[in-house]
Amino acid sequence: MDREAAWNLMCEWTESESLRRHMLAVATAMRAYAGRFDEDEEKWEVTGILHDMDYERHPTPAEHPQVGVQELERLGYPDDVRVAILGHADYLDVPRETRLAKTLYAVDELSGFIMAVALMRPERLEGLSAKSVKKKMKQKSFASSVSRDDIVNGAEDLGVELNEHIEFVAKALRSREKELGLAV
Repeated sequence: MDREAAWNLMCEWTESESLRRHMLAVATAMRAYAGRFDEDEEKWEVTGILHDMDYERHPTPAEHPQVGVQELERLGYPDDVRVAILGHADYLDVPRETRLAKTLYAVDELSGFIMAVALMRPERLEGLSAKSVKKKMKQKSFASSVSRDDIVNGAEDLGVELNEHIEFVAKALRSREKELGLAV
């Protein structure tokens, strides 16, 4: 499990800067949670980097994330990484049984939503509170493609209170705000 190799692989499959930033955000939150749970930080970060690698080329439920997972299998990535990536797509009905899979699901939609909220604020991520994020969650027209249910259910499945989860992920993203395009 090598972060640089995973990043290069993802970049081969993904040209969109915004999609790359999304995967970096998810990877950042994954690494932070791995540290919190005393798990393999590199493996968790790699899982976040690769979870949407095929989305640009294969965005349909018939293909995403299965095409990417097939490539990861060919390259010898571990089963738990591949199953976690499959599990982040609700429509596949792959059970999220490991902490790795539950965390990927929990941070995926939330990372994107937090980035959207931050982009609307002059101070970006600085001082971003769970209260501010939850207020935006109530505005259905804001970042309407983000599933609020996935955010709430992800935190619950992970066993982390929603406010704590939001603030933990926001803090993790602050550590890479420049690379995420969120620096003030």
